[in-house]
Amino acid sequence: MSSISIKSPADIDGMRVAGRLGAEVLDYITPFVKPGVTTGELDRLCHEYMVNVQGSIPAPLNYCPPGYTPYPKAICTSVNDVICHGIPGDKVLKNGDVVNLDITVIKDGYHGDNSRMFFVGEPSILARRLSEVTYECMWLGIAKVKPGIHLGDIGHVIQQHAEKSGYSVVREFCGHGIGKVFHEEPQVLHYGKPGTLEKLEAGMIFTIEPMINAGRRDIREMGDGWTIKTKDRSLSAQWEHTILVTETGFEVLTMSAGTPPPPAIVAQQLQAVPA
Repeated sequence: MSSISIKSPADIDGMRVAGRLGAEVLDYITPFVKPGVTTGELDRLCHEYMVNVQGSIPAPLNYCPPGYTPYPKAICTSVNDVICHGIPGDKVLKNGDVVNLDITVIKDGYHGDNSRMFFVGEPSILARRLSEVTYECMWLGIAKVKPGIHLGDIGHVIQQHAEKSGYSVVREFCGHGIGKVFHEEPQVLHYGKPGTLEKLEAGMIFTIEPMINAGRRDIREMGDGWTIKTKDRSLSAQWEHTILVTETGFEVLTMSAGTPPPPAIVAQQLQAVPA
């Protein structure tokens, strides 16, 4: 238990600022996500906005966990069957594509980490439904958060909703503790059994970021050492927020003017929950 850091009030204030800035990058880039743009151009725009407008640092740039080569770009752009860690480049987005933009900024040493799904032009019915169900999965997980519940409770509700909808949950990647360190304890699995794993305490901060596949959950790794795709080439979707455990429940730290509201499936639950 001791390996999970409990954030101080000053840490929490810093994380609120970083989280809001991370969300504001997604607000800023939204109008640029349209047919004909390259993923490299989206990366360039986000990078310049972080550095020149926000005075923040793109956390992924040159990020290098053990066993990896340094990540070469400022954001992750995961298109269609890419599950996560897609590297921006020459790929031109076309009508019907779906793309996850994963943004993490560093401001005054604190990390704000979030991602959203974007439709390029008009998506297929399948792509729209997969994105909506994945968004519901993330929020069902968020709505569980309060002191005393277990991480397994979060994973369980996400897995249940995804599988009931006919989709599968990626197992190899998970949410994570975050603060002055990009990835720290705990690991937040998006599947599991109620009442298992660590118990939550006020002051913990972590991400909930389910990756949900339209087909099977199996993955394949591309030769660049980062990009992860669905093995069966089915579509994949992901949404992510950074969450603070409060004394009575949770606070979503990655909120901005353009953040989509909670889905109907949890909105009623949330009205009854004190923030």
